[in-house]
Amino acid sequence: MSSNKHIHAANAPDVIGPYSHAVRAGNLLFLAGQIALNPTTMDLVDGKFRDEVKQVFKNVEAVLKAANCSLRDVVKLTVYLTDLSNFEQVNAIMSEKFSSPFPARAAVGVATLPRGASIELDVIATIPD
Repeated sequence: MSSNKHIHAANAPDVIGPYSHAVRAGNLLFLAGQIALNPTTMDLVDGKFRDEVKQVFKNVEAVLKAANCSLRDVVKLTVYLTDLSNFEQVNAIMSEKFSSPFPARAAVGVATLPRGASIELDVIATIPD
């Protein structure tokens, strides 16, 4: 029997497929990809790219909180972008959300994302003792 714990975050957007918000495996937390869905309406946020990035981070933080974690516990981010020219805006918001030492990060340019999103983040965090 698996000792993995599946995390549901009441304050994050509902999952839109057969997956969990996050899975705890030992002292690691693996978050499903988050896009800029408003958790109340389940609609993609309207506005500029920066608004999408801020909502994505809010959603990530809601899932982390449900697992008793925070952004300071993040060790790895993967950023998926439909337009890599937006990368500097991601860097600017990451500088607001994280402090040194920063988590490891990968950036991937993709053709499309669910619901027409411009950005998706997936995260790995450590569970605090």
